[in-house]
Amino acid sequence: MPQPRVKLVVTGDDFGYCARRNRGIVECFQKGAISNVSLLVNGMAAEEAAEISKRHSIPIGLHANLSEGLPVCDTLPKGSSLVNDDGYFHGKMGFRKALRNGQLKMIEVEQELKAQVQLFCELTGQLPHHMDGHQHVHVLPGVRDVFARVLSDHQIRFTRVPVEPGLHHCTWLSPQLRGFYLQVEQDSLDSIPVFLKHGIRWPHAYIGLTTVGKSMSVASLKTALQNAVGTPSPSSSNENAEPHSRCDLTAVPDSSQKGDGTLTVELMVHPGYPSLPQEGGCGEGPDDFSQSLDRLHELRTLTDPELRRLYKEKNIQLCAFRDL
Repeated sequence: MPQPRVKLVVTGDDFGYCARRNRGIVECFQKGAISNVSLLVNGMAAEEAAEISKRHSIPIGLHANLSEGLPVCDTLPKGSSLVNDDGYFHGKMGFRKALRNGQLKMIEVEQELKAQVQLFCELTGQLPHHMDGHQHVHVLPGVRDVFARVLSDHQIRFTRVPVEPGLHHCTWLSPQLRGFYLQVEQDSLDSIPVFLKHGIRWPHAYIGLTTVGKSMSVASLKTALQNAVGTPSPSSSNENAEPHSRCDLTAVPDSSQKGDGTLTVELMVHPGYPSLPQEGGCGEGPDDFSQSLDRLHELRTLTDPELRRLYKEKNIQLCAFRDL
């Protein structure tokens, strides 16, 4: 069998969010559409998700959550900086605002992350194969340093660095979403020295920002994969090259470092069946995206036989973080 040109980790995020999300993710795994999952331990269906992962031997990591729902650490002080007056996390943008305003205490971030790792181990019976951040909070200033220490202390080898080749050319993104994604990219690039210092690894390339929800199609996935695999290095003579490419992300000691020419890519996805009102979530009920048809659209796209044919044609092999 020829050596695969690309090893693709297809990670189903938000495992444990609700029973219908779990059902969709497992369906994708059984059909060979995803190869890896990321568990929200404060999700309302986290215990069910952990049991499902054991039953079906699904490779599983931790989707560390500091922005949605309820914390899991029972030793956080009353009135913790991580939560609002109702005891919930501040939200995707609220967390970032609190961080900018200097309101968050990093010792409490560390307490919560360690508590989530511990709960993950209790639920699954193992350490996470990888650990990333819900809504990309793990690459934020200050948080990234704490996050890296927690991974290092628990010998969790892999994380996610959401720098997506081709992002700068996606003019169809709304200004608000484009601005958010570009900030995620910059935060991710700024995280690289921190992750390197702690010996943390990640795939050569990441895709998933430009293919979320209704933006996902076989065609858009093909384009994203082509960008990830074929983006030239900024150090090359191509003056039109994108500011950042997979060649910037040099911390991946996987098969390609052994000289066999294989590249590694992570594709972030969110398949599932739409959450029912008041069912699921992380303590506050399901959000709008979870209840939308976008999740189902991703499920149907990922299980489309045309996508499987694309993988075969391009010599792309699905794998998990534990296989790198």
